[in-house]
Amino acid sequence: MTETNETDDGENKLEIARPKKLELKKTVETGQIRQNFSHGRSKMVQVEVKKKRTFARGAAGGMSEVKAGSMGEAIANLEAAELDDATLSRLTPSEREKRMAVLEEAKRTAEQRAIEEAAAAEAAEADRIEAEAQAERDAIKAAEEAAAAPEPEPEPEPEPEPEVDPAQAAAEAMPIPPSEKPNIKSAPDEDRAKKAAREEAAKKPAARKDSEPRRRSGKLTIAEALGDGEERVRSLASVRRARERQKAARQGPIETTKIVREVVVPETITVQELANRMAERAPAVIKTLMGMDVMATINQNIDADTAELVIAEFGHTVKRVSESDVEDGLRGEDDAPDSRLPRPPVVTVMGHVDHGKTSLLDAMRSTDVADHEAGGITQHIGAYQVNMAGGQKITFIDTPGHAAFTEMRSRGAQVTDIVVLCVAADDGVMPQTIEAIRHAQAAEVPIIVAINKMDVAGADANRVKQELLQHEVVVEDMGGETLTVEVSAKERTNLDKLEETILLQAELLDLTANPDRAAEGVVVESRMEQGRGAVATVLVQRGTLNIGDLLVAGGEWGRVKAMTDERNSKIDSAGPGVPVEVLGLNGVPLAGDEVSAVESESRAREITEYRQRRIKDTQAAKIARGTLEQMFEKIKEGDKETLSVVIKADVHGSVEALIGSIEQMNNDEVSINVLHSAIGGINESDITLANASDALIIGFNVRANPQAREHARRDGVEIRYYSIIYNAIDDLKQALSGMLSPEIRETFIGYAEIKEVFSVSKVGKVAGCMVTEGLVKRGAKVRLLRDDVVIHEGDLSQLKRFKDDAKEVREGTECGMAFANYDDLKAGDIIECFEVEEIAREL
Repeated sequence: MTETNETDDGENKLEIARPKKLELKKTVETGQIRQNFSHGRSKMVQVEVKKKRTFARGAAGGMSEVKAGSMGEAIANLEAAELDDATLSRLTPSEREKRMAVLEEAKRTAEQRAIEEAAAAEAAEADRIEAEAQAERDAIKAAEEAAAAPEPEPEPEPEPEPEVDPAQAAAEAMPIPPSEKPNIKSAPDEDRAKKAAREEAAKKPAARKDSEPRRRSGKLTIAEALGDGEERVRSLASVRRARERQKAARQGPIETTKIVREVVVPETITVQELANRMAERAPAVIKTLMGMDVMATINQNIDADTAELVIAEFGHTVKRVSESDVEDGLRGEDDAPDSRLPRPPVVTVMGHVDHGKTSLLDAMRSTDVADHEAGGITQHIGAYQVNMAGGQKITFIDTPGHAAFTEMRSRGAQVTDIVVLCVAADDGVMPQTIEAIRHAQAAEVPIIVAINKMDVAGADANRVKQELLQHEVVVEDMGGETLTVEVSAKERTNLDKLEETILLQAELLDLTANPDRAAEGVVVESRMEQGRGAVATVLVQRGTLNIGDLLVAGGEWGRVKAMTDERNSKIDSAGPGVPVEVLGLNGVPLAGDEVSAVESESRAREITEYRQRRIKDTQAAKIARGTLEQMFEKIKEGDKETLSVVIKADVHGSVEALIGSIEQMNNDEVSINVLHSAIGGINESDITLANASDALIIGFNVRANPQAREHARRDGVEIRYYSIIYNAIDDLKQALSGMLSPEIRETFIGYAEIKEVFSVSKVGKVAGCMVTEGLVKRGAKVRLLRDDVVIHEGDLSQLKRFKDDAKEVREGTECGMAFANYDDLKAGDIIECFEVEEIAREL
């Protein structure tokens, strides 16, 4: 590199000129430097060098440059000048402030330099102490080695020099003649070795003396070349590190013990998360996995068993957990016996359709619910609490009796304490009566038989009792334990006896619960109402439910905003055995879901997220499995006719009943595919889905909004409304029946025997026949039999009697017949004539 300066090398400093004017000389040197690159390239670069100089005012008030070594003198001068009142009087306020600022800066610089010098002196002192200690240790070691070594032998005394003869000495002093001088080349090898050693020593550089400056190390910068580089001083951190190293060397190595941790392992965990929980390096974990023949990256999941092996390899302990642990403690512990109080019994009324279950409840409640049910049948679960004359309370759950509501009846039997089996005295035991008995026996709850309609002509209670024996229900009159009451809901007879029987059975069961705890219960029914949102009918089983409680119901949660009883009256709390309608959930829970009050929103959100993930995984597995099975079925049997439907209903129980009935209609040829089912009115998204899949929309006790109706009319989507479930089921059966391929039925007409075969131009071969049995019709199907073997089946194209066309020819008459697209006719063949009839099939 070459450098060309544009300025002189004189000193650039701030000084007072003779005419007493303040002048500032140039402090920036500019030059050009040539930069050399590879392949012979170079470039001229413009460089500016700035020099930092410090100026201070002297005692006489003049400004002078302060050198690095004279900083203390400058501070002294400034302090001396500060004490000079005459000088201060000559300065303006701004100059005085600048002077004070310069003085403070100089003081700070001096203090910093003093601190650095003190640190350097302290480090030098520490090095000196360490050197002295090392010297002492070396001296002690040398003394020990000297003491251990054997004593050296005494040196022999020098022998006396022999006397020299004067004549011999004179002869030796005489010069040697040139002929007797030894040859230089024949000098011994020792002289040559000494000469080589001297030359080698001359080549080595001389050792640096302490007074000489150290050679520069590293790259040469512009600042160093111009002499502006500041001398580096050892920092306090460096001194501190040196002391710590000396202390660690005196103390010796520190023994470390491995910390054994308890690592919590879920069902699946990533490699990075496992390393973090063990406080180990992730590459070490991956290396351990590779030793187990498991190739996993840092972000891949591994199962709990593999993670357990890795943790054991690192010496930690394992604690296995699963996702379902979030539900631990949700139901709470069992209540102590002394904390329980009596609660109302929960009674479920079950039986066959139209046997008077709802009418019996209306008679006990003095209401007319049955008159308001569509079709006169119950299609929802209803929960009511009745106050008896003696002050006791009974909670009744009314279940539908229609065959489609099997799941609803099963749910009612699971949450009840007593089952009242309502049997009509004129009908006796019916299919849904038997099903109700099975549900009650599976739930292991006691049964009370209410023989209803005793006022109807033809009522026979004994026949009912006899029929119950066939289903393992033995009444008290026949030596069993089942209680029976003969009632009439229409005439309101023996209702008080039925109430007494229920209370007696409840007393035997000793029904108690703790009201002073978090509420727990079950969802009896749920629906979506406009203006109110998700509404759930909840039966409280333990604890007390209050307004404002955080509630978890299946996969939904929310804060209780309002509660109403069966009479639509607002209440603030509900104790054990009380049915209430709850508002405030963020979604519609499923009927039968457990309800629990939790302490915080985070806990409620954690539980519901886990349950929703579980539901989605179950549905995804079911869909994938069904798709695979359907694929093999289609390959084996061909495509199946499918009717796609979208179901919207008012309550979850109705949706459940419709889907259950639809599944029973499916067979090998036709089936119904439920694309979507939900609670609430029909909206535009339902129309879009139905239009995309060519589906039918079924609305059960719900209607479409105006936008959805317009959308359906524009896209041609059919919407059918129903309020009675068996009407919907019948229509779906008819739709499926229309999709069935018709049944083909053959009807035999007659036989004809070929007597002669004629060839007719433009027609082909015509058979002259004699009708031997029945008749032959034009346009009918025919089979040609030869030696009692069918060789052709087709249509009869022409039928003639003499030369005229004939519609039919009867037995014993001759005729001429021609087959469509077939001429292989021989005398003696038999023609079988028949008709094909298509008959519509039904499910």
